[in-house]
Amino acid sequence: MKGMIFTEFLELVEEKFGLVMVDKIINQSNLDSEGIYTAVGTYEFSDMLQLLTHLSNNTDISIDDLLLVYSEHLFKALLKTHPNLVDHYKDPMDLLASIENHIHVEVQKIYPEAQLPTFEIEDRTETKMIMIYKSDKALYMLGKGLMLETFKSFKVPVNIEVEKLNKIGTEVRFTINRS
Repeated sequence: MKGMIFTEFLELVEEKFGLVMVDKIINQSNLDSEGIYTAVGTYEFSDMLQLLTHLSNNTDISIDDLLLVYSEHLFKALLKTHPNLVDHYKDPMDLLASIENHIHVEVQKIYPEAQLPTFEIEDRTETKMIMIYKSDKALYMLGKGLMLETFKSFKVPVNIEVEKLNKIGTEVRFTINRS
């Protein structure tokens, strides 16, 4: 998992819960990285799971809700580092439809070893899109949050429903309805 995901996550934890909480969740975890991350490094997904789990346990906030909050922070960070990310698109549905053929292609150019989820469009109309998310990481709530932030950036109301296609959430159907 790319280091930027970790550095931004820890920045969010510090911002929302304080530096003491950052130290606490790092110390509670058995991290391969020993809690040291750089934006350009690559780290084990198990580190993120431990940090998320300990943050959830210490705050009584569900991992899903933490991922939604994190997605808002991460979206802003992505736009800061890649300001032209949304400029190519006039509509949030078009941007989401281009995840596989444009956005992930660009990410792979910058980070060839990045392990990205896949998004397959199952159906699309002008006001509705159904996408299938697949990832062994099961971070579908982060995906949902990034989708919500995409629509928010275009000032377009949206409703996104999540249907797990398996118990662990490695395959999920997103039904995206423009409100």
